[in-house]
Amino acid sequence: MMMLTLVLAPSSLQAMKVIKRGDSIGVFYVTKITGAESDGVKPGQRLCYRCRFGTRPMVMLFARQADEQLDALVRHLDRLVAENQESKLKGLVTLIGDDPETLKRDALGVLERSGAKEIPLAVATEQGVRANQYQLPEDADVTIVIARDSRVIQTLEFDHEKIDYSLLDGELERLLK
Repeated sequence: MMMLTLVLAPSSLQAMKVIKRGDSIGVFYVTKITGAESDGVKPGQRLCYRCRFGTRPMVMLFARQADEQLDALVRHLDRLVAENQESKLKGLVTLIGDDPETLKRDALGVLERSGAKEIPLAVATEQGVRANQYQLPEDADVTIVIARDSRVIQTLEFDHEKIDYSLLDGELERLLK
């Protein structure tokens, strides 16, 4: 099981707040591992996908472990992006943890098992506090940030075994109206 380990001073812990509706989404560097072959980004390239997606509607999925539940969620997100190309919906899956080599292998496995075609799988380039600039909840296995116009529309947090697809679908339906 992969876990993101943050080492923060007590004053930093008090200042941290979870990213929420209305917050601006900033630069977040990742390294593309696989997926989205037609996006013009080569595997191994470091970039800010949020920047690349601009103000388009987007779903950024952050996962702390790669398992069958993540495979199913990636498959679901990939289908949603494919079905909503007219609205220019974009998606990104970022694996976060403390061992980049394991994360890379996990990303390749998730792509293979999910069959995703539209969304890239990446690993966080920065670790520790800098990697958590989106203030992802430490106790959530999966955090989904839904955004448009560079602002958070909704943040969803799930235990990897209790992902609510209807909640995700409902939020995306509202986003794309």
